[in-house]
Amino acid sequence: MQLMLILLVVLGGMGLSVEAGLLGPLGAEVGELWATFSIFGVGAALTFILMLFFSPRNSPSFFSQPSWTLLGGILGPIYVVILTITAPAIGIAMTMIGILTGQVSKSLIIDHFGLFASQPRPIDRKRLIALGFIVAALILMAQG
Repeated sequence: MQLMLILLVVLGGMGLSVEAGLLGPLGAEVGELWATFSIFGVGAALTFILMLFFSPRNSPSFFSQPSWTLLGGILGPIYVVILTITAPAIGIAMTMIGILTGQVSKSLIIDHFGLFASQPRPIDRKRLIALGFIVAALILMAQG
């Protein structure tokens, strides 16, 4: 089961690279904020359609959830604007390795302290070495 989940997130990561490639030209034509709006508009419409057919009808109210759980709604557009601006300027691979460096470094902190109601997973030597390889990849790509 874990292997299937790992493959799923790898496919999701591939999708983000495609999204970055699409956002650059779209942002150049209509502007970064309009490109971001269009991505989220299409995504919201698709999510709404999926909710109509697949979402449980008796789930807890969206409005009864803690407000901090909605921060992703703020962070998502910031992330997409960053992709839209940086991918055409520094390339998709460099953009993605930069994003990955930020994601993994912050994720280690979140896991270590069990933030956002996650189960604590202490930072150990193996995780730091893995982060070191990602930072090395970022440095090597920046020099190329």
